[in-house]
Amino acid sequence: MKLPYAGAIDCDLHLPAPTIAQLLPHLDDFWRDQIINRAIDRMPFAMMSYPPNAPISQRADWRAAPAATALETVQTQALDAFGLSFAIANIIHGAVALHNDDMAAALCRAVNDWLRVEWLEREPRLRGSILIHPQDVSQAVAEVERLASDGRFVQVLMLAMGERPLGRREFFPIYAAAERHGLVIAVHAGSTYRYAPTIVGWPCYQFEDYVAQAQAFENQTVSLIAEGVFQRFPRLKFVFLESGVSWLPVTMWRTDKTWRGARPETPWVDRWPSEIIREHLRLTTQPFDAPDAAAVAATIARIGSDDMLLFSTDYPHWQFEADDVLPEGLSPATLRKTLIDNALATYPRLAQEAIGGAAAIEETIR
Repeated sequence: MKLPYAGAIDCDLHLPAPTIAQLLPHLDDFWRDQIINRAIDRMPFAMMSYPPNAPISQRADWRAAPAATALETVQTQALDAFGLSFAIANIIHGAVALHNDDMAAALCRAVNDWLRVEWLEREPRLRGSILIHPQDVSQAVAEVERLASDGRFVQVLMLAMGERPLGRREFFPIYAAAERHGLVIAVHAGSTYRYAPTIVGWPCYQFEDYVAQAQAFENQTVSLIAEGVFQRFPRLKFVFLESGVSWLPVTMWRTDKTWRGARPETPWVDRWPSEIIREHLRLTTQPFDAPDAAAVAATIARIGSDDMLLFSTDYPHWQFEADDVLPEGLSPATLRKTLIDNALATYPRLAQEAIGGAAAIEETIR
């Protein structure tokens, strides 16, 4: 399905990850010297969740862009083509895979500053995600605090596959900082590959790894519920990016069923897990892993809410053909919520900015 009107909010748009050479101006003297003298600036730092030459990593028509700057390409192919009012940029950078926590934190800071200078200051429709290195919680919190005053950053970005489940209490200071500043926690498909991406060991092919991402989101969902994250941070929202959708109804049902018998172990889980999930978790629409309109409608019905879906293009990944960015099977009311209302309800900083433009968007829809 094509977008029925302009004004949608894209909650998962990818910018080309910066090279180390592009980050050097945003590093302090010490780290610039370390990076150059140790020849680290010659390394690609590309995350292999989306290998640069794999077909699904970029649509063919978007790969063959005319000679233009990166900004002009994104504007033409995504922002203008889909008539977006806002797009949240997510940069998946290899800095998060480093074992040197100090270097990783320095490079994450550089990525965030590069995003701010090269993109957010040049394109008013773009909003940013704060890239952090969560293995060092104190430095991750410091980075959130450093950028919190810039309202163009709307969320904190983490990966679905890490060394520890995201419900663990060592991450609570990150969540506290996010809640305090009106930021969302975004969890994107991907891994630093310090451990096997499947529970039974290392796969041979990217195909296996890609399918296994849904299992990671299931595990993170149960961790967040069981550890009482949302009892501790009742205003916090988690957005799952590129998680797919069809895994969620089964996870909700099984979590409810198990909680009925095991709840004395976790007394802080004081209501049905499915209720907590509906209130605090959100999923982006690309890739929507349902085969046809009937399956899409059935999946939403089984979730029990259309408040959880956030529109995304997943630009420039190859998740759909031509302009058919939306799955079939969404009712008009669900479309409006998915394209605009749910994002405004999820992102406090977007909601504040959108108040001024709400009348113009409403006029476009009519």
